[in-house]
Amino acid sequence: MEKKKVSVPLVCHGHSRPVVDLFYSPVTPDGFFLISASKDSSPMLRNGETGDWIGTFEGHKGAVWSCCLDTNALRAASASADFSTKVWDALTGDELHSFEHKHIVRACAFSEDTHLLLTGGVEKILRIYDMNQPDAPPREVDKSPGSIRTVAWLHSDQTILSSCSDMGGVRLWDVRSGKIVQTLETKSSVTSAEVSQDGRYITTVDGSTVKFWDANHYGLVKSYDMPCTMESASLEPKYGNKFVAGGEDMWVHVFDFHTGNEIACNKGHHGPVHCVRFSPGGESYASGSEDGTIRIWQTGPLSDDASSEALPANESIEKAMKVTADEVSHKIQGFHITDEGKSKEKEEAVE
Repeated sequence: MEKKKVSVPLVCHGHSRPVVDLFYSPVTPDGFFLISASKDSSPMLRNGETGDWIGTFEGHKGAVWSCCLDTNALRAASASADFSTKVWDALTGDELHSFEHKHIVRACAFSEDTHLLLTGGVEKILRIYDMNQPDAPPREVDKSPGSIRTVAWLHSDQTILSSCSDMGGVRLWDVRSGKIVQTLETKSSVTSAEVSQDGRYITTVDGSTVKFWDANHYGLVKSYDMPCTMESASLEPKYGNKFVAGGEDMWVHVFDFHTGNEIACNKGHHGPVHCVRFSPGGESYASGSEDGTIRIWQTGPLSDDASSEALPANESIEKAMKVTADEVSHKIQGFHITDEGKSKEKEEAVE
């Protein structure tokens, strides 16, 4: 029997409740960043390469269901069960705006040009806030047939994507008219929808199926049945030759995009996996779980050959450790650093 290589992840502690959403920034002059949403009500910002904690955004009074960073990683946004979406300064951790809603907010997304913030939730209303006029009332698109679970922008901010938690399908809205232009049909509710970095594909997860759709013509490109009910999937951004998926079985699976064959299976989480996301360069991917941890897995040497999966464990850790925390130290100044956060970081450093 062929012995599979074992991938040892970077384990990021800090959240005290399940991690339900992850978002990587694009690569910026300061590197790239990872923000996490958790039911503990405190989104956290990390160095995307090393997983090192940079700061915690404090102010929500309920579970945070969704989080995102703008294109330059200068602002963060978080959607919460406390009926609000908050916008934060990602350099200082200060709260910039709090947009009140009438019910739980499940999803938020900055437009590519960073000027707009999209929110959706149990109210069934898509709201678009103008970041240049944050005090102005938002534009409302209120014909969502169900409670909104996920939102995203595509086509240079001309189209909005949304899925519902109580019915199948992904709806695509024309921003200008506010009307649904297309529905991507699925059997079950879509728990994850990701627009690929190059804008070519929409990756969706419904039940135990991962689907890839043409983001421009909306045709179904690939559909793969998974070994269990999955909650999230992410397509490798550089070559698009593999994807990761995570769900009920607590494992992070890696599959070949072209064949659907499983390439690797990463074990380590102690609860269902709620979210998986590839880093912007595809050299690693992160998973967030019911167990409250984030694990960052090294993809291994990137090439067109999808079979070159995990690096030998020690090599991947050494590579990750080369990046020092100094590179993002200026981001830490003025952040709300709790004693607990500091001690956690020390523990991680010792490990």
